[in-house]
Amino acid sequence: MRPRTWVLLLAALFAVLQLANVTGRDTPDTRNYLSYALSLRGDSKREAATATIEHYCAGKASIAHRRQNVDVIRFHRPDPAPEVMAACRAKEWPEVEARLRAGRTAGHTVPFASERFMRIFEVRPGYPVFLVPFVTVLGVTWGLWAAGVTVAVAGGVLVFLILRTLSVPLPLALTGQALYYVLPSGAIAMRPMTEGLLMALTLAAVWGCALVLHGRRAGLALIAGALAALFTVKHSQALFLGVCLAGAGALTAVTRLRKGRAPGRDIAAIAGLGLCAALGTVVLAKLLGYPSASESVQDLLADHFTRPDRADPWPEFLQLSSNFWTEWLRRQFWEPLFLAALGAGLWGALRRPAFGAFLIAAAGTGILTQAGHPDITIWGGRLIALAWLLPVIGVPLLLEHLLRAQVSLPAQGHSDRAHSMR
Repeated sequence: MRPRTWVLLLAALFAVLQLANVTGRDTPDTRNYLSYALSLRGDSKREAATATIEHYCAGKASIAHRRQNVDVIRFHRPDPAPEVMAACRAKEWPEVEARLRAGRTAGHTVPFASERFMRIFEVRPGYPVFLVPFVTVLGVTWGLWAAGVTVAVAGGVLVFLILRTLSVPLPLALTGQALYYVLPSGAIAMRPMTEGLLMALTLAAVWGCALVLHGRRAGLALIAGALAALFTVKHSQALFLGVCLAGAGALTAVTRLRKGRAPGRDIAAIAGLGLCAALGTVVLAKLLGYPSASESVQDLLADHFTRPDRADPWPEFLQLSSNFWTEWLRRQFWEPLFLAALGAGLWGALRRPAFGAFLIAAAGTGILTQAGHPDITIWGGRLIALAWLLPVIGVPLLLEHLLRAQVSLPAQGHSDRAHSMR
């Protein structure tokens, strides 16, 4: 079969498997993004609140039903879903009603929490805009599911394109796509949150780096477009990625200079673009009045602004961060899959020093995101999800290196790359 047929088959298989969990993927933050999207398509605050609460509570009821079905003590008892649904509605509606009566109708999100907390989501229009066509055509439940499948599949296809641009043989490029789907990156991308879109856009920027390093200047436009889109989805990711790309470019240039080689215009172009994106993000966020880093720390320490602000939050933040990483490492040593995957991905990335530096930089934004939110109670590892991009791309690069040491793999020339998706 042609390469694109294999790519589509992998994508279709992943999509079919996701039918096992159409509901029950939501988090409390999903309410904010969903209500934002419903508001953008024209729903009133009450209409958006109704649709969002019904979907959110139905998800909780579905989870309760599935859990009881396999509970060795309670599996024979009546279905708890109706009771859970009613309790969820009774919890959500009074708070929303009170805020709506108080005049909290500004902005796009339904007032599920304080105005200060909701401001964090008001400045993230990218993901709600992405959701609008899906929830408009397919409804809330299937729309969110289809949006998740679309962005997750896109991430896997981008991994394939990156590896083929690097002249990785077809089977290993397909391996990278499959790894994206079967590792936690696939499950996290499917959740109705921003992480799936963040990973896809970051992969688009990484693909742009690969194109530029292979002499294709169109990659710069791809990087710039991805960084601009990231600003709308979560401006901190645009900042992190810009800084990391600039740092990776500077480090690569210095390394080449020490070896007596010219840094290269391609490296300088990527680094300069990353630096401009980082500076532009800081300036634009300031001009637009986006929440600052100190506001994010207060949100963390004051339990989403439900407690008084800290007069001097940074010492507490640093202490919490130390405690978090100590506990995080303990858990990783207990189940070292993630650390082993990172190690293998790092090894593979270092086989391609120039590209590997930018790949490591992109994956490092996941570590930075987690460092900015040292909350061990956030389930699923979604904050650090971008770090999974290192093994997803790095492991096929490592396998290519190891296989080439054992057997003679066919070279992938420009002609082959030009037909790689036919």
